[in-house]
Order: sequence, then C-alpha cells, then structure tokens
Amino acid sequence: MKIQNSIIIAFSLIFLVVVSLSRTLVHLLTEVWWFNAVNFADVFWTRLSWQIFLWVGTFFIYGLFLWGNYWIAEKLTSDHSYSFLRGTELAPYSNIFTKAIVIINILLISLSAATTTYPAWETFLKFLNAVDFEIQDPIYQSDIGFYLFKLPLYEGIKDWLFTLLVGGLVIAIIVYALKGKFTNQRRWQNFLTGSIKTHISLLVAGITILVAVGFWLERYELLFDSNGVVFGAGYTDVHAKLLAYWVMAIMALLLAVVCVLSIWKNNILLPTYGVVIYIVLFGLFNVLYPGFQQKFIVNPNELEKEKPYIANNIKFTREAYGLDDVETKNFPAKSELDSQTLEKNQATVRNIRLWDYRPLLSTYRQLQEIRLYYRFNDVDVDRYTIDENYRQVMLSPREMVYSQVPRKAQTWVNKHLKYTHGYGLVMNPVNEVKPDGLPVLFIKDIPPVSQVNLQVEEPAIYYGEKTDTHIFTGMSTEEFDYPRSGENAFTFYTGTGGVPINSLWRKLAYAYDLSSINILISGYFTDNSKIHYYREIKERVEQVAPFLRFDNDPYIALIDGKMQWILDAYTVSDRYPYSEPLYLSNNARAILNRGNIERIARGNVNYIRNSVKVMIDAYNGTMKFFVVDENDPVLNTYRKIFPELFTEKSEIPANIKAHFRYPLDLFKIQAQMYLSYHMSEPQLFYNQEDLWRFPTEIYEENKQLMEPYYLIMRLPEQNKEEFVLILPFTPVNKDNMIAWMAAQSDGENYGELLLYEFPKQKLVYGPSQIEARIDQNPQISQQLTLWSQKGSKVIRGDLLVIPIEESLMYVEPIYLRAEQGELPELKRVIVAYDKEVVMAETLNQSLAAIFGREVEKQEIQVTEKTSETENISELINAIVEVYSQTEAARRQDNWVEYGKSKQEFEQLLQQLKKQTENNQN
Repeated sequence: MKIQNSIIIAFSLIFLVVVSLSRTLVHLLTEVWWFNAVNFADVFWTRLSWQIFLWVGTFFIYGLFLWGNYWIAEKLTSDHSYSFLRGTELAPYSNIFTKAIVIINILLISLSAATTTYPAWETFLKFLNAVDFEIQDPIYQSDIGFYLFKLPLYEGIKDWLFTLLVGGLVIAIIVYALKGKFTNQRRWQNFLTGSIKTHISLLVAGITILVAVGFWLERYELLFDSNGVVFGAGYTDVHAKLLAYWVMAIMALLLAVVCVLSIWKNNILLPTYGVVIYIVLFGLFNVLYPGFQQKFIVNPNELEKEKPYIANNIKFTREAYGLDDVETKNFPAKSELDSQTLEKNQATVRNIRLWDYRPLLSTYRQLQEIRLYYRFNDVDVDRYTIDENYRQVMLSPREMVYSQVPRKAQTWVNKHLKYTHGYGLVMNPVNEVKPDGLPVLFIKDIPPVSQVNLQVEEPAIYYGEKTDTHIFTGMSTEEFDYPRSGENAFTFYTGTGGVPINSLWRKLAYAYDLSSINILISGYFTDNSKIHYYREIKERVEQVAPFLRFDNDPYIALIDGKMQWILDAYTVSDRYPYSEPLYLSNNARAILNRGNIERIARGNVNYIRNSVKVMIDAYNGTMKFFVVDENDPVLNTYRKIFPELFTEKSEIPANIKAHFRYPLDLFKIQAQMYLSYHMSEPQLFYNQEDLWRFPTEIYEENKQLMEPYYLIMRLPEQNKEEFVLILPFTPVNKDNMIAWMAAQSDGENYGELLLYEFPKQKLVYGPSQIEARIDQNPQISQQLTLWSQKGSKVIRGDLLVIPIEESLMYVEPIYLRAEQGELPELKRVIVAYDKEVVMAETLNQSLAAIFGREVEKQEIQVTEKTSETENISELINAIVEVYSQTEAARRQDNWVEYGKSKQEFEQLLQQLKKQTENNQN
C-alpha cells in the first residue's frame, strides 16, 4: 500500500512539474522553429546550451552542497532531537517536519541560484573567447580585455561561491541551534566544541578566503572609482587604498588560517581575537589612512598630485568613445562668399535641407496615408544618385497599423489573415517646394508612382516599425494588398519569410503558445501556411543578438527596387578603465532625456562602438549583420562566439554600403563627451577653462537644443561633395560658435570625425545669436507676427549652419499651418550671412537678395505620371463612396468614424481639384 501511495505521489509531482513547465517548453519549441526559419539556429543553440549547462550545474552543485552540510550537521547531532516542538502533540514528527522544511528551502535556494546564474552565459563565453585590445592600463599594466572579458567572470565566481558557503553555514547553524547545541550553560569561549566547531570553522575559513579574494579583485575596481577629481584611480586610490586592499587581503588569508588552526583548540578565542584585529585594521587602513592622505597630502596640492591621473582619464575616455582619432583643423570663417563661390558649390546649395522632418511628417500623413489604417511612423534622411545627381532625400514607408482599422472590422480573420502588410513609400528631395508650399514628391501614391529613376518593385511591407501583430500567409483566403476605387486589390504572399505551420502538431503548439484556439480550428490553413511573428524589426534583431544595443531609429532604403531596413547596432561596455561613463559627463541629462540615448547607454556605459549594421528585408524579414568595424575587440569576441552570425566587411555589396550613414545617436554621445574631452591638457581640464555646450535654436517659438543634421557638402580641402553629419558647438555660458564637428559617411572615409575650430579672437555667430538677429529684423518679425494674428501657426524649422569652403551661411525655413489644421506649408526661407538677414519665398530668392543674382538652380525634371488613384472617374467614385460612409456614421452618431471619413473625403476632394487643374493645364 505504501509503495502504491509513493508511486501515486511521484507521478502526481511529475505531472505538476510538466504542467507548470509546459508553456515554457512549448515556447522553447516555437523558438527553435523560428530560429531555423531565419537561419540563425547556431546562435540559438549556442546560447541555449550554455544557459542549460549553467542552470543545471548551479542547481545540482548548490543542492548537493547545501544537502551535504545538512547531512553533516544531522550526523554530528544524531544523539539529539529537535527541541522546538518539544511538549507539543507534534513532537514525534519534529524530525520529518524539519527535514521537509530543509529540503524545500534547499530546492528554493538552488532554484534561485540557478535562475540568477544562467544569464551569465555571455560572461562565460566572452571569457573563453576574449580578444585583446593591445592597450594596457597605466596602473597594473593589464590588457583592457582583462577588465571587459575576464574580471567580470572572476568577480561572478567569487560571489557565487560566497553565496554557496554562506548558505551552507546558515543551514548548519540552524540545525545546531534547533538541536540545542548552542546553550548559555558554557563560557562564551567554549560556545563551540568538537566536531561541530570543526564543521563551522571550515565553512568560516572558506568564507574568509573568499573575502581575501574579494579584496584582491577590488584593487582593479579602483580604476572605476567615481569619487575623485576624475573617473578612475586617483592619487589616494593608488597610494593609500591599494595598500589597504593588499593588507586586508593578506589579513583575511591569515584569519582563514587561524580558523583552521582553532580546530585543534577547545575554544574559539583564537578566531575571535582574529576577527577583532581584522576589524581594527580595516578601520585603520581602509578608512582612516586614505582619509588622512586625501585631506593632508592631496587636497593642498591637488593639481600636482592628480595631474598624471587626469591625463589617464582623458586618454582612456577619448579611446573608449572613439574620440582619439578626431582630426582637428582650423576654419577661418571668412566673409568671402559670393555668387561665383556658390556656383562652384552647387551640389551643397541644392542639397540644403528646407524640409524639417516634423512638419514634413504631418504633410505626408495628410496627403499620402490614403487610408485610415496606413501610418507614416517617421521621416528618414538618406541620399541617392538620381539622374546622375547626388541628391539628399527624405522618405518614409507607409506601414499598416491594425489598431486604426474601424472597430467593427477588427476581427481575428482581418487582424491575422487580411490586413497583413503596409504598402509603398513616399520620397521627396530636401530642397524642392511646389508653388503651394508643399513638397515635390519623387515617389508617391498607391501603387507607388516614381517621377525619377528609382522604382519600388516590391512595395509590400511585412516587417517594419509598427508591425506588432503576428500574421498568417499562404492561407486559402487572399490578403488585402492595397486600396483601389471600386474594389480593393488582393494578393498572396510569395516571399521566403515566416515559419511553416503546415501540420496539426505545429498548429497545436502555436495555439497553446499564443493562447489562440482559432489557430487550431480555423479552416483557412493549407499545407503552405506560414506564421510571421517578431515582425517589429527592433524586436526581431534583439531576438537574434540580445548582446548588442540597437539604435531607436531604423531607416528605410530603396535598394534594387526592394525596401530594406537598416538598423545601427552598438557594442558597449561599462568596464573600460579610467573612461568616464556618459551619465557622469557634464550636463548629460540634457541628452539622456531625449530619444533613445538613455536606452543605449543604460548601465553606466563608458565604451561604445557602432561595429554592426543590420539590414532587414521589409518583405521577407531576412536579417544580415554586417561588420563595419573590424578593429573592435568586443565585436571580434562575439564573432568568435557566433562565427555564423556576422557577414564580413569585405562581403558587403557596394549598393548596400552606399546607404550606410553615421549614426545620429552615436554622434550625439560622442559630441556630448567631446564637450569636455576636447581639452587634452590636464591643467586645462582640471580648471574646466574651455567647456563647450550644444547650441540652442528656436522651434515653434520654443528654445531647444540643436540636433545634429545630415548634409551633402564639400568639406574644406576635399575634392567632392559627400554625405556628412554635422553639429556646431558654443562655449558654456556664451552663444557664439567656437567649432563644428563633422562625421563622414561615404566610401573609405566612413566613420572619420573632423573638428573645425574657429579663430579664438574672432566672433562667429552661434545659432541662438542668429535666431535673435532674425527676431530683431523688423520686416521678418512683422511678417511672422502678422501671420500669427490671422489664425495661422508659424513654425520656425531647424536652423542649419552651412559651411561653404571657408565661410558660413545660415538657413532657416518658415512653415505656416492653420490653427486647426495639420498640413504645414513651406512659405519662406531665411538666409543669414555675415551682417545680412533676408527672408524670401524661396532659397534661391534669399540667396539672390544677399549675393546680387540668383544662383543657377539645377533641378531634376519631374514628369508627372498618372497613377491608378488619380483617374478622375475613379476619384469621383471614391468620393461618392466615402461620402456615403460619412453620412452613415453621422446618422449612427459614430463621431469617431465620422471624423475619419470626413478627413478622407476632404483629401479626395483635394486630389480631384489638383487632377482637374493639371488636365486644364
């Protein structure tokens, strides 16, 4: 009977474990299928095998060690019973009760330790595949790779063992205490005797040895000290704390020896005296001595004492952020611009960005979203060779946002089978404006109509920034493709993306994993069906490479007729000696509060490289991880761990490399650090005499920090125009410009940083001073005020500082938007040069007003092509259909749908008006 009961209990426990782990196991299975589908199975199995190894190893080692200490304690006290239930009815069960509690706690502790340890798979693999930096720290002469790849493992193992020994000690003490082995009937020095003292003494000796190891490792942590004049080890750290850590490590080892020697004594006097002496020495060497040295030796002579350590901080911070190779040049800021100079630099002038991405995004949404369920998420900046001209353009993909589908149409079939993808993109040159103040569109409409030699051959967007739902393709029902007048266009997916879901077993697994019974019972599935998930591109790449940090702004590129997402990936660390973390830099909160930088630099990051570019196909979802920095030891370590993940730099096709751009977020981080670390002389740095800051500008009448901006220009001393990212600097507490930095993006110059410094004795207007001069111009301020009083909102766009040869020009676009509208129009362009500030209807007119004659303007000839949706009869049918929907919504008091339909109705009327005018012309 007892055997039957035991079997029933065992099977019940196994069943409970299987049920509780079933969702995890099923999800693991679907992950295997997904990684196989995206051809990164090796990455998955490498991670998973190490996670399992660490989890299982930790669980069993902790369990056996803790149980072993419990077993020893039980053996040594077998002549005593547990006394805590004595005198109660449960006294006979005290041993069973205690054993059950101990087993449960050992299991919980082992589970907790295993769960805490398995994420360390990356630490172990980096240790085993470490690549040297070939740079040594100035204190211990250890390679920087030791701090990034080896020291974290040593510290982790030390903490792991310390927790293990403390756990064993606690269990032993609890057993001895509950069995009455600790009593006050003996003198305190005889508190522990015999084998019990031996057991506890050995555990304490082991813990003390780990304390010694901890102090030995703590020596290296001095290189990350943030309490001195600069980040890293200072004079007191090297001359006082380092000695203190050595003394404490040696004393801890001696204390361990004392604990072992006390085994042969009948009292605990020896270890007690050892602990007291250790505490006294700790206070003397670790607290009093460093404090004395800092106060009486360092503080009175701080610059002299700290100078070499400040130099270390400057050197290693610049190396860690890639600022050690910044090429500094002089920029005279001459006032020698004329029309001939502008003619020679036409490629720069015709690529001056007049369209700010914020009002342009509103314009895109009003004119080109076409239907309520489409959405332009943001506007990207890139460059293309269009009709043999190197042009800077702005573009945005039209994504499907299912949450904007009318509520009544939000069914399971529509969500997962019909509304599966976005469609096409919009592109415009940065500098061209139509007479009505709207952008000239190179690519527009549905299906995409191109006015230039760029064609969208595969317009469907299955993977994007807003694709946050799973979908099914290869079903027996067609997918919605794009809207047409009369009836919509439908399609079947023919790409390579997705995970096959062509068997009952797979449908059952996904139904359970996604908690969707419809997957199991739907009749639309076929042998060719696939499920697409992790379609949001940042989530998608993070599934494959969680050890990289990713930029928050993927940008779309049109390459060989296909839409490809490009996403910058960063290798980061918080273990670069002497390098100041971003969050400690001067006024860091100003940039950490903006955009994605705080997410990239989380965890006290003090080393960063943009070593990888990820390309994701918008139709197939295929991912390629391109190596762009072969000299990054952190990336090279990951390349050894995951040899199949990365594509070599030499294998990147030229047409893809042509769309790589220097990352905006990385440039901001580097610029932030350079505000202080352009000062390379320790005394100048100590006095903070030459601190810089980001300039400010006016946007929508609000002052804000100036953002870096992309520009096609010819840098001084360069032979041709190139795509660069630039940002001016101003001194702290002053508004004049002191320098500007450029990051190159083209060809072999990709990644090069250049700094152009202005003469110290010359006043060069900064952006806020130019903004003030604009406000002080009576004609301009009067016109802006007049517009504001007529029910319109004036939007002052980004102020751009445009270097041309050895001179500077400033350009600011002015947009006008109705107070109740969302369709900004570019109305004026302000140009400032030297002492002149002019506002005119076009950039060319403003330049002509300053330089005497209009600069020749080479424009792409745009031949309007008729798209399917611009046919007048089809437009009329669409207007009638939408009007009917509007009236139906009004009669049903569905004002949300009424507003959406009315907006679509007005857009169609505007299209009809434009088409009619074009036909008349």
